[in-house]
Amino acid sequence: MNKMQINHAQKGFTLIELMIVVAIIGILAAIAIPQYQNYIAKSQVSRAVAELGALKTAYETCLNDGKTAVGECDMGWTGSNILSLSAPATSTAGTSVTTAITNTAALTATGTIAGTFGGNAAATLKDATAKTVTWARSSLGTWSCTTTADEKYEASGCPNS
Repeated sequence: MNKMQINHAQKGFTLIELMIVVAIIGILAAIAIPQYQNYIAKSQVSRAVAELGALKTAYETCLNDGKTAVGECDMGWTGSNILSLSAPATSTAGTSVTTAITNTAALTATGTIAGTFGGNAAATLKDATAKTVTWARSSLGTWSCTTTADEKYEASGCPNS
């Protein structure tokens, strides 16, 4: 066999093939990143609803035990890195809790438990008008939840108000 007749097999990728792969990855990223950010914000709203909802038990216990005056009720708040507690006690998102968080307002039969997004929450939840989650108690003892987060982020059972 003559050395001139030896075929050299292609090794590697051509420039156009590499450019096509980069373009496909770019398109996928352009779609996936916003969807992922929406998913994170929605999961944080659900998390906030659950974190604040856990305080309903302490609230009810304090009402039943007559511990309704300011500072009498330990709310059981352990802190959050995405949520600042605003009612019936106060705390700041992202700060560790070193002492018991007690109520800063008198507890009533028609009170609220509320929090505002901050700290490590998604940017869309803590923009110029930070979004809130509020649990409200009726005089009959039932609780209802509302949020000011965009409708696309609302958690089930906690509609946008």
